[in-house]
Amino acid sequence: MAKKISTKPGLPSKGRPTARDAATQKKLVGLADTVARNALAGKEPVIHVPTRSKSNTIWNKKRGILEIGDAKQERQLFNLNQAKQFMQTMIHASTIKDLIELQKTASLRSVFYKAKHTVAGTKENTFDTQDESDPILEDLEVSLGALREELHIFAENRGTLVGNLTVIDRGDEINARKQGSGGWGIPSIVEPDAIQFKKCEAKFVLHVEKGTVWNRFNEDRFWEKNNCILTHGAGQPPRGCRRLLQRLNQELGLPIICLLDCDPWGHYIYSVIKQGSISLAFESSRLAIPEAKFLGIRAKDYRELHLPEAARIDLSDNDIKRANEIAAYPWFEENRRWQSEIRQMLDNGFKMEVEALIGRGISFVTETYVPERLARKDWLE
Repeated sequence: MAKKISTKPGLPSKGRPTARDAATQKKLVGLADTVARNALAGKEPVIHVPTRSKSNTIWNKKRGILEIGDAKQERQLFNLNQAKQFMQTMIHASTIKDLIELQKTASLRSVFYKAKHTVAGTKENTFDTQDESDPILEDLEVSLGALREELHIFAENRGTLVGNLTVIDRGDEINARKQGSGGWGIPSIVEPDAIQFKKCEAKFVLHVEKGTVWNRFNEDRFWEKNNCILTHGAGQPPRGCRRLLQRLNQELGLPIICLLDCDPWGHYIYSVIKQGSISLAFESSRLAIPEAKFLGIRAKDYRELHLPEAARIDLSDNDIKRANEIAAYPWFEENRRWQSEIRQMLDNGFKMEVEALIGRGISFVTETYVPERLARKDWLE
């Protein structure tokens, strides 16, 4: 029987901020007030930003996720090495305040362009590239304890979904069973006030690494035959995709099964989905899925499935280095099955992509490989 989920109202109409908006505005004003009070008191204005680095990342074994530590760095206005970043932080904070007041959202790219200009009387730009802008926005997220979505900022949509699910997307009903060959594009903002689950018959989610693999599963109607939801994240899944997967897992109780390449990149993608990432450790509680499972492709598949030699891609020196780094992650280091998996890949001396299974037939992956693995519960955790 289909799961029916009570939905919450969609986003408020323009000009009606939510309680979440009011809380974010209060934090922004508090940041500005602190800077102003210090300046008026003759003290140096300082912003404290939690450190987003490996050294300040903690592995919470009990929860199965990465978390950010307590270390913070100062951003001082009168320090020549920090003054520009201080200015950039306050410029972006002002933009966010305007977006909330106007009840509008903006892309990461748009926020960069809004902030970019030449400082009066100089030849110095506030920002030169978006690579300067995006980390400042992440600094504001973690400093304010507010999600990017709460700052009214979104990234480019990346990732697709199809399957036995109906959602309400900002008031519009989306039947993911009838999305044709293209599927429903997963939005950047998928919080409950934007996306609600209305009806779900699916028993699990199959997340594949790339759109090319997703196309094969969609064309073969795998989601219909196996009563599931099919997603992809175009490689490393963006935050919107990871957040939606977590909500499907936590709110609807759907297992998240990952079909990724047998290489250090596929292993890293799984690690990020399952435990979170170092750069976004402050977001792990709303992104990580500790119960996610790695179905394949596996190092043993080359011999067990008698794959053609063309399936092999020699490991580069960088691949070998990265594989050893991943094996040393504490959540993999203590997992004997994952140690064996990575060691076997290194012993093979080659990596493989999911697409290599086409050597056994155009639909082998959808009609044989994945169904048999699911039936045997042959996966890594």
